[in-house]
Amino acid sequence: MKTSDFYYDLPEELIAQTPIEPRNASRLMILNKETGEVEHKIFKDLTDYLNPGDCLILNDTRVIPARIFGVKKETGAVVEFLLLKQHENLVWECLCKPGKKAKVGTEFVFGEGKLECKVIDVLDDGNRMIKFDCDANIYAVLDEIGQMPLPPYIKEKLADKERYQTVYSEHLGSAAAPTAGLHFTKEMLEEIKAKGVNIGYVTLHVGLGTFRPVKVEDVTKHTMHTEHYIMPQETADLINETKKNGKRVISVGTTSCRTLESVATKNGCICADEDDTSIFIYPGYEFKCIDALVTNFHLPESTLIMLISAFAGYDHVMNAYKIAVKEKYRFFSFGDAMFIC
Repeated sequence: MKTSDFYYDLPEELIAQTPIEPRNASRLMILNKETGEVEHKIFKDLTDYLNPGDCLILNDTRVIPARIFGVKKETGAVVEFLLLKQHENLVWECLCKPGKKAKVGTEFVFGEGKLECKVIDVLDDGNRMIKFDCDANIYAVLDEIGQMPLPPYIKEKLADKERYQTVYSEHLGSAAAPTAGLHFTKEMLEEIKAKGVNIGYVTLHVGLGTFRPVKVEDVTKHTMHTEHYIMPQETADLINETKKNGKRVISVGTTSCRTLESVATKNGCICADEDDTSIFIYPGYEFKCIDALVTNFHLPESTLIMLISAFAGYDHVMNAYKIAVKEKYRFFSFGDAMFIC
């Protein structure tokens, strides 16, 4: 299977630049994975497609305001830092732009002295390892001086940082939002619970590898990025109970999906677990846990469109995307959603 098989033509004006209000007013395409049949709804209508005893699994990660601008102590040059992963309390892996100004030993100041760092290593892929000097809580300082690490295709500045967080976000650690969850309001989640649908949480800290293009033509040769996940005992119990009762496990987003399928693949069952995953799901993969999926519309030739093609069938997905373009759905992080069932 070739990467180019997952290309589709997307007019630039369909890439959503700002979130819609309220959150659940976005459009929702219903895709039947067995027949390929498509319906057009509004996201708040999702509740009508959920049944008592089903369970929704949400990723409760929280995005770090991970884009910060440092001033080089020696020269005053400004360098953009994008924090990717925390290795120790004050040691982080990051992207630097321009990288040539961030050599090993270089020191930077952020937020007019609220934060300082030193470059301690340059990794093989060009990423930098930096060590912060900070007396206060590092996350509190980042919240004050950092910007949300919006994907490169979003050119508009975000007016409210919380709109790039889900309403149930809890555990800080992501460099990007689990965007399928952005459509839920607290009120809608309460309505879903009132219908008898159970809600469980996993944590997967989303890395920027999510946006990394597939550069090889043979899909199977692509190397996936690694992300850290946590499957709590309570959520594992809920999933197993749901399966036992013959009801559906519905993943909200590809990040929740990757967590559930990683746990099932690694352990042969759903159980409490914490680990790193680099699972790559593409057509031919046999799903072991999820029965339905809420997801956004993904980039052409991305690992995410490959994942949903594995779940709903390549032909069904590519046809659904063709319809979405024709019907002028909004695409990507702040765009519309799809429910594959």
